[in-house]
Amino acid sequence: MKKLSFILSICFLLSIILSGCGGNTMTKQASSSGGKNEYEPVTIRLAYNLPQDHHISIGIENFAKKVTEKSGGKVKIQVYPAGQLLSDKEMNQAILTGGVEMGVNSSTLWSSVVPAMGIFDVPYAFSNYEKAGKALSGEMREKLNQAMEEKGAKVLMYADYGYAQFANNVRPLKSPADFKGLKIRSIGEIPSEMIKAYGASPVFFGAGEVYTALQRKTIDGATSGTTAMLQRHYDEVAKYLTINNYAYLEFILAMNKNFWDRLPENTKNLLSETAKETEQWIRAQAKSEDERTAKALKEKGMQIEAISEAELSEWKKAAEPARAAYIKQAGDLGKELLDSIEHLQ
Repeated sequence: MKKLSFILSICFLLSIILSGCGGNTMTKQASSSGGKNEYEPVTIRLAYNLPQDHHISIGIENFAKKVTEKSGGKVKIQVYPAGQLLSDKEMNQAILTGGVEMGVNSSTLWSSVVPAMGIFDVPYAFSNYEKAGKALSGEMREKLNQAMEEKGAKVLMYADYGYAQFANNVRPLKSPADFKGLKIRSIGEIPSEMIKAYGASPVFFGAGEVYTALQRKTIDGATSGTTAMLQRHYDEVAKYLTINNYAYLEFILAMNKNFWDRLPENTKNLLSETAKETEQWIRAQAKSEDERTAKALKEKGMQIEAISEAELSEWKKAAEPARAAYIKQAGDLGKELLDSIEHLQ
């Protein structure tokens, strides 16, 4: 009995020791697993030029805040809004050279780096908001992203700005023929080709200069989204607003590719997932913001000419030189993208 008691005691002690060892192993495994989820400290500068109350700006600010919060403060995004750090003309080069880690700029300006990015300026390529969303969720997105990475920029987000329209202070623009002889502020090469095809002269001004140019009658009109027109008080210097939804404008959140490649995998995942969430939120705002701001401009006294679907055929036909100019600039990739959009269901 004494021997049996002794043996049982030894077994009991061994079970405690083995249990303790197992527990330590599990603790170490848990600790190791937790370590993998730790974020390495990093500070990322993010610059953009839009007004801070624009729906894209609100989305970008929330993106930066969420990334910092989700990482427990380890991945810090310092935001420089409304052109505080870089102008829109300086932005792309700064991103490509690493002068800034991350920035937001229009697809129109990125088309000087990747000509195919001008797809969003091709007149009447995107007939509605839903079609634009589908196009940006498939093959077109992948091809544009690849072309951008080859130039040194990692695309994290396509931020829907909304449709581009025309404002002027001379006469209602009810058909392309009404453009004849006008000087219209353009936003890029493809829209300029359309403006010329309509019989007007494209003029380039910075967004912040348009109000004064209209006021002094240096130009007769301008193209932009109604969100910007309201924020920049076009209603005070332009009487007529034409809603023809000719271009679906995008802003790109891009990061320096070399900087991106050096980030840990969990930080990349954090940035990508948060950007995806933000992109969907911004896309949901685009339509309602277009409608809200067009209504507000009307209430402020602008005379609105809304082009019907039946009337658009004339506008589309007259704009064909702009489409041809895009294909010439963007080559085979541009033609592929246009074909893929046309075949979207």
